[in-house]
Amino acid sequence: MAYAKLGRDSAARKALFRDLTTDLIISERIQTTHSKAKAVQPIIEKMITLAKRGDLHARRQAAAFVRNEVADTEAGKNAVQKLFDDIAKRYADRQGGYTRVLKVGPRKGDGAEEAIIELVK
Repeated sequence: MAYAKLGRDSAARKALFRDLTTDLIISERIQTTHSKAKAVQPIIEKMITLAKRGDLHARRQAAAFVRNEVADTEAGKNAVQKLFDDIAKRYADRQGGYTRVLKVGPRKGDGAEEAIIELVK
């Protein structure tokens, strides 16, 4: 097994990764289980690398994966616009390591190990 299946079939897993990636782009910090955070980390890193490339093909590739939700910014940008306009400029001189995963502790309801995944400032 080369990747975490997270107890889901491929369609549900892809939808989960799309939602987590979009939420992380919009809010720049989300709390989820540790295994989901570690599984979505390489995906968000690839999205930021696409945004740093900045050409039309990269924008279309990112738009094909990221959901079209409006970010909480004063300009009302959607997630892809925020990724390419704001986040890519922030990491223009960085060669990787755009995210960090911090363990929080067990969840109260079922004891699942939780973590915060956030974009590095």
